[in-house]
Amino acid sequence: MDRPDATPESADRATDDAGQDAWAAEAAREEQHSSASREVRFPCSQCGANLRWTPEHDALTCDYCGHRVEVVRGEGTVLERPLSEAGAAARGLGLERRAVRCGNCGATVTLDGAATADNCVYCGSSNVMEQAANRNAIRPESLIPLAVSRRAVEEKFRAWLRGLWFRPNDLKQARNIEAIGVYLPYWTFDCNVHSDWSADAGYYYYVTRTYWTTVNGQRVMRTRRERRVRWVPASGARDDAYDDALVCASVGVSPDLVNKLGAFDTHELVPYKPEYLAGWRAEEYQVDLTSAWAHCQSEIEQEQRARCSRDVPGDTQRNLRVRNAISDVRWKHVLLPLWIVQYRYRGRAFSVLVHGQTARVVGHAPYSWVKIALAVAGGLAAIGGVGAVIAIAQAG
Repeated sequence: MDRPDATPESADRATDDAGQDAWAAEAAREEQHSSASREVRFPCSQCGANLRWTPEHDALTCDYCGHRVEVVRGEGTVLERPLSEAGAAARGLGLERRAVRCGNCGATVTLDGAATADNCVYCGSSNVMEQAANRNAIRPESLIPLAVSRRAVEEKFRAWLRGLWFRPNDLKQARNIEAIGVYLPYWTFDCNVHSDWSADAGYYYYVTRTYWTTVNGQRVMRTRRERRVRWVPASGARDDAYDDALVCASVGVSPDLVNKLGAFDTHELVPYKPEYLAGWRAEEYQVDLTSAWAHCQSEIEQEQRARCSRDVPGDTQRNLRVRNAISDVRWKHVLLPLWIVQYRYRGRAFSVLVHGQTARVVGHAPYSWVKIALAVAGGLAAIGGVGAVIAIAQAG
């Protein structure tokens, strides 16, 4: 119903005011959205060039004049959020980044400044296309800064090559090696778990049995001990806490290699700062929070089953049943440091991973089938020689 005192002028003013309010609200939303990925540069105060993070100096460094700026660690808070607060998390990386997506492995890696990427950092494929970075991606709450220098990585890689078996001799002289520092996306989860279990606990006991057998054509009686199991119902409960259970959110890195790489010391996590990404690459997560928690929950349930199994008394068990109640689930998105060493051998691309904290090296390398064939032939010859010796001894 129209208000009796409304006039065309007041209606126009109301419309204008509503429009201004809507415009202001939209501008505020746009400002909030853009602030997540607003361009941030770290210019050198000496020469004006862009600074980049250098692990060997634990500081921002200018490649032109050598000026360094310390990045103070420990300031701020490493946040952990309940699952219900995923929508309230900050978005973007806090600085302008370009991104390239690999059409082969599907990884999306963000680049800093004028950096270029003609090949995928993970699989070496040239099928990469530049695209806009995902400004709506959840911002990392914390990260572990790269702590291993490029020189140390190359030395570790050379040592790894020298230690390989059954590889081509000229592999150790591989050239055109490129070491690339990457921050890998992870989700971490904390939770408490109460588990109730029940099972049949088995206790071994032995009985002596008699039996008949034939010895030298004679029927004789013998005895033997046979193992039996006494089954007893058992039940119990346990409470466990999980802290920083990690789920890798990358699609570019082989899960098998990631597992071989070893754990990260999450006690070294520091509050996220864009400075740590200056001059380096970071992969955008492709495994979202919901999927990561589903995977983590499955891993936790398997671990709880194993722990409850160890709680069952006796010598053996059967019919184990476990009921879990998971509570106080908290998460954070983190970036963890990794070096990828790419090299080519006879036209094929190979990638090797180097742990950004421990410098542990894992990866793949080509085999020398000539060496393997010679080793097999030598082994067979050795076996044949032993057989010949035995045959001669028996003949004698």
